[in-house]
Amino acid sequence: MTSSHDQGPDAFRELLRDTRYDYPEETRTGGRGQRRRARRQHRKDQRRLTAQRLDQERRREPTRARAALLVVLLLLAVGTAARYGPDWFTGSADQVATAPASPSAAPPSDTDDKPPAAPSPTASALDRSTPDTVAEEFARAYLTRNPPVDGSHGTVVRRAAPWATPPLVQNLSEHSDPAWDRLVSRGGVSTVSAVTVKPAGADLPVDTPLRVWRTITTTVDVEGYTRYTERTVLRAELVSEGGGWRVSRLLGV
Repeated sequence: MTSSHDQGPDAFRELLRDTRYDYPEETRTGGRGQRRRARRQHRKDQRRLTAQRLDQERRREPTRARAALLVVLLLLAVGTAARYGPDWFTGSADQVATAPASPSAAPPSDTDDKPPAAPSPTASALDRSTPDTVAEEFARAYLTRNPPVDGSHGTVVRRAAPWATPPLVQNLSEHSDPAWDRLVSRGGVSTVSAVTVKPAGADLPVDTPLRVWRTITTTVDVEGYTRYTERTVLRAELVSEGGGWRVSRLLGV
C-alpha cells in the first residue's frame, strides 16, 4: 500500500474533494440522529486529518526545491572547475591572461641546423679566363651537395651552370646522378676540400686553342650517417666561347 508520505499534493487535494468515507462501526449504532451526528463528526475528523497531511506536504515541498537547487548549483560549480581549473576561482587566470607578453626570441627554424646551400657566383665574379680555373670551379660547385637544402639534383646542376655550356646543363638536368642518389641514401652532405686539375691522358684528343681535355681529381668529405672521405675523378672537355672557357662534356658521371 502507498503511504501518505509518498503521495503528492494533488493526491491530498483529491482526498479533500472525495465524498466517499469508510465509516467506523460506532457510527452504525444508536438512533438515526445519533448515527447521523457520528458520521458527520467522522467526516469532519477525516477532513481535518487530510488537511494536516496536506499542510505537512506543502511545508516539505520548499525543502525539496531548495535541495534540488543546491544540487544544480553544485553541478555547475564542478563543471566550471573542470573547464577553467582552480585558478578561475582565485583570479589567477585573469592575471595570467592580462599579463603583458614579454619579448622572446623567434622559434628556431627547422633548417637552423642545416648547412646552407653553396651560393652561385654572380656574373661579375666569374673567372673563365683559363680552362683549369673553370674545371676546378665547376667541380667544386657540382660536387658540393646538401640534399636537405638543395632538394634535388637539378639544384646542383643549376649551381654549376655558370661554368658549363647550355647543352651540358640540359643533359645533366635530364639524367639522374648515381652519386647524388647514394649521398641521399646515406643521409650525407658533401663538401669539396681539394681539387687537382691536370691535362688528360693520351687516350683523349689533344688540346687545341678552342678545345681541351682535363682530368679533375677531387677530395670530397661527407658528413652523414657515417663520416668518410672519397676521391672523385672527372674527365672534362672544355671549349672556348666568346665569354671564356666552359665545360662542354663530362666523363665519369
